[in-house]
Amino acid sequence: MSNSAMAGMIPLFFYDPRQIPRYAVDTPACDSFGRRIDYLRVSLTDRCNMRCVYCMPAQGMQFAPRPELLTNEELLLVMRAAAAAGFRKIRLTGGEPTLRQDLVELIRLIKAMPGIEHIAMTTNALRLRHLAAPLKAAGLDRVNISVDSLDPQKFRQMTRGGKLEDVWAGIEAAVAAGLQPIKLNAVIVRGMNDDEVVQLANLTTQYPWEFRFIEVMPLTGVTGLAQEGVISSTELLERIEAAFGTLEPLGQASSDPARLYRIPGAPGKIGFISSVTDPFCATCNRMRLTADGRLHLCLLRDEEVDLRAAIRSGATQEQIEQLVRHAVAIKPWGHGLPEGVVPTLRGMSELGG
Repeated sequence: MSNSAMAGMIPLFFYDPRQIPRYAVDTPACDSFGRRIDYLRVSLTDRCNMRCVYCMPAQGMQFAPRPELLTNEELLLVMRAAAAAGFRKIRLTGGEPTLRQDLVELIRLIKAMPGIEHIAMTTNALRLRHLAAPLKAAGLDRVNISVDSLDPQKFRQMTRGGKLEDVWAGIEAAVAAGLQPIKLNAVIVRGMNDDEVVQLANLTTQYPWEFRFIEVMPLTGVTGLAQEGVISSTELLERIEAAFGTLEPLGQASSDPARLYRIPGAPGKIGFISSVTDPFCATCNRMRLTADGRLHLCLLRDEEVDLRAAIRSGATQEQIEQLVRHAVAIKPWGHGLPEGVVPTLRGMSELGG
């Protein structure tokens, strides 16, 4: 189903600025549970130059027509409104964000915005070899890079064509450019790459990086894989401790989904993101802006607020700020997986994780 056909099915809340309550503008946006929401994950495109098994189906993937994507001017309007509402951190995602034209200039403009303190990017690193230095110069602070396997053949199978050597070159370029601390992500799928968990964790004994193990999530296009392939963080921790001994717990930052550990004496850290088996909803501080201009209220729910419609109807920055504050106000506590509520309308490539 195309995005344009799908749009009418997505539960959209009050995208007309005239239909929402008036929110105070002198305090940072908080939701109805008292959580300060100050982290915006911005999907720059739903396209990607890989087809990872846990992100996209093998066939039938349809991408949004370019006119449906936010322009740079519209993106910047949303980010200025979000900054005015108290958002301080921006993460650029995709699809694959390095496919977005004018990415370097876009980052330069975001960096100049009052209120924005930190810009990060999640990438597969295939294009990072040549982009790392200019992105750093433009104001990008750091990157998260996906590395699901250290075996070139298995990596190619899981990404449906990706080359591990290109990713590693991107990692080295990020280190050289100073896009640190480096965080590497692996989605662990039972029967595919769970046999590499110890080898992946061992990278933290060689490099001062944070390696994060992520559970498969049941998003559109990969629900079957998620049902069969989820392997809990608890099991992964047990496997790593069987190889390295008891890990040193480092706790969890209030706004970071990763529970952190360290192999004794290692320069790097190990993180576990347990969205399915041990969710972190109580400390959630984020919203997601889709490439076609919706504020997605929770990664594992379908509800959204349509900013693109408001912008293209002539809404001002102040009105968009009110919509952002409204989206924060109606943000749900968390996902409904334990109650059988499963997202059905968007895949990972549209949400950026």
